[in-house]
Amino acid sequence: MTVHVTVSNGGAATGLPEAGGSAHGVIFIHSCARAVSPHLEWALARVFGKPVAVDWADQPIEPGAVRCEILWSGPVGSGAKIASALLAFSQVRHEVTEDPSPGRSGERFAATPNLGLFRADIGGNGDVMVSENRLRSALAQADVAGGLADEVARLIGGPWDEELEPFRCAHEGSTVRVLHAVV
Repeated sequence: MTVHVTVSNGGAATGLPEAGGSAHGVIFIHSCARAVSPHLEWALARVFGKPVAVDWADQPIEPGAVRCEILWSGPVGSGAKIASALLAFSQVRHEVTEDPSPGRSGERFAATPNLGLFRADIGGNGDVMVSENRLRSALAQADVAGGLADEVARLIGGPWDEELEPFRCAHEGSTVRVLHAVV
């Protein structure tokens, strides 16, 4: 069920950065309406610069929906391009990771219909990295809203993890380990 895609480093042809080294990551489409899946493949093909034939599987916890996982490699910054392309599909639950590369933290994107898009920097061991300014903002918001724990949970993607967890478990038989086991 895993698809492997290599993004060409053509820059202008793919819309991806030309310089900065190579990166790799994983795309998890946790839940996509079967009727939308070809459109999602076309959107990914525009990012990758070549057709993408995805091996879709039924999503057992959402009748009529399908799921897939795609291992990708390409120029640094490709994860953001992939996540941007998927954002057009607001009813699709997905996660995109770009593993850290030399001199650069990785990225994690998660999106759900209820919460929208989450983005975080991730370190070499998979931990979410939160900047000092974001922590200061969380402290200020906690004073207003009344809950530091809730603010920190949002900074590290807690609400997205809670909503996506049942869909991740549906991937248990997959050949790629699910994000919660990595991140």
